[in-house]
Amino acid sequence: MNFIAKTLSPSDLLASHFLERAKELQASVEPIKVLKSRTFHIGEANVLVRASSDGNRRYFFGINYITVEEIANLDNPFIAFICGSVDKVVIIPAKILFKHLPQISHDRNGEYKVNIDKELNIVLAGRNNRIDCNEFINNWNMLLSPPKIEEEAKNTVEESLHSILQGRLLEIGNIRGYQTYCPNKSKIFNETKLEEISTLQTCPKLQFSDYDLLRQIDVLWFKNRGNNIVPESAFEVELSTGVWSGVGRMATLLDYNSVKFYVIANDPKKYNQVINSFSEHKERYQFVANDLVGELYSAEKNLKELRIDIGL
Repeated sequence: MNFIAKTLSPSDLLASHFLERAKELQASVEPIKVLKSRTFHIGEANVLVRASSDGNRRYFFGINYITVEEIANLDNPFIAFICGSVDKVVIIPAKILFKHLPQISHDRNGEYKVNIDKELNIVLAGRNNRIDCNEFINNWNMLLSPPKIEEEAKNTVEESLHSILQGRLLEIGNIRGYQTYCPNKSKIFNETKLEEISTLQTCPKLQFSDYDLLRQIDVLWFKNRGNNIVPESAFEVELSTGVWSGVGRMATLLDYNSVKFYVIANDPKKYNQVINSFSEHKERYQFVANDLVGELYSAEKNLKELRIDIGL
């Protein structure tokens, strides 16, 4: 234990104590490996764990918009803010914090500075403006017994992340002025169905592609050319360890020489193995890591907001 204490930072040590406390309460604890943030599946909840050592008047937590957005889009999402001790933890539903992000100090890169005062309330912009966290302090019951989700409505973390990435790609395409399409109409991103984010409700039919394959591609960007609509980019999100069928689906657009094919995944080794099956056309494909989509999405949103702010 002394060795662990010497090698862990104060915040890592607090997080470790928090996870041990969860295990003592008979909760299963597993890291969520597809996310880069310190996020865990604890019991039936998905929990982002943040820790701050004891401060004078407030506890400070740096957190990125993309990180909060990702956790808020999972099933039963929570953020645990450890305030100097595992006896002082604000366990807040992630959707509540996400809703209040515009009222929390941040820079143009989407880095937020969450301040929690000595009463363990989250400080918001404005005089004496707070999120009253009294009901969330050390509320392990909320964490370990979250609301039940109907079996058919449940999503794995991978399924939720798939929808998040689709939503971000649609938003990027919309910002850039493309017509966008996604086949997963009922999936949700930031409380909005993907069909409501897409600008196209049905996939356009193209002369030189198989329509049944085309309309199943995860995200498509089109542009208007005269009276015609032409494909610009195709995206497939591949997070599973099984068969990557999306790579083959995009091949239906090979006759459109200007179309770019993007595979969004977190396993470059598997990508290289799969793409070798398409050796004749592999230069048309490009691997993009999951987190880079998040960074691009954040940058596009921030640039859009900046343009609006300065009127350019």
